[in-house]
Amino acid sequence: MHMNEVVLYVHGKGGCVGESEHYKPLFPECDVVGLDYKTFTPRETGKEIRQAVMKLNAKYDGIVLIANSIGAFFCMNAGIDAMIHSAYFISPIADMEKLILNMMSRANISEKELEEKGVIPTSFGEDLSWDYLCYVRDHPVCWTVPTRILYGSQDNLTSYETIAAFAKAQGVELTVMEEGEHWFHTDAQMQFLNNWIINGRNIS
Repeated sequence: MHMNEVVLYVHGKGGCVGESEHYKPLFPECDVVGLDYKTFTPRETGKEIRQAVMKLNAKYDGIVLIANSIGAFFCMNAGIDAMIHSAYFISPIADMEKLILNMMSRANISEKELEEKGVIPTSFGEDLSWDYLCYVRDHPVCWTVPTRILYGSQDNLTSYETIAAFAKAQGVELTVMEEGEHWFHTDAQMQFLNNWIINGRNIS
């Protein structure tokens, strides 16, 4: 552990900066800060995350990253690897292209149609964007930080095959909670998450 380390929490969609409070007791000797990002695309949000990390990097000896769901995806697109000491990803979106294609299929939208219209709202509340899909295809994830992933077996956004292939390709450790969901929120899920972080810290 670095003498002067900070924990940066990056929330997922629908999450908030206040969620970072949960992690303070798990890192009692560190400052814990949450990032309240304002944009929602890998290019723009990646830039916001990078700026926040650069500020923290100037102030602290080491940065531990905790990122949730799409927050983890944004972090992997932020070009921050060299400044992060270690990372904990909770239900990360590990294959955004596959997720977008699954949503297109669910909404019965073809690639040609999306390209022509640019953005198409769906009945399940997600706007599908051609630019976003192209960005994801043009920027394959390459993440070099020592990382542990927590995944729930009932995750409805990422299949076990996808997360396992990602963990293997990136050389990171994967922990699966049976009956865990994409959103870790029940008492049992949060207890599992806490133990996972504490155990991970003991290994570090």
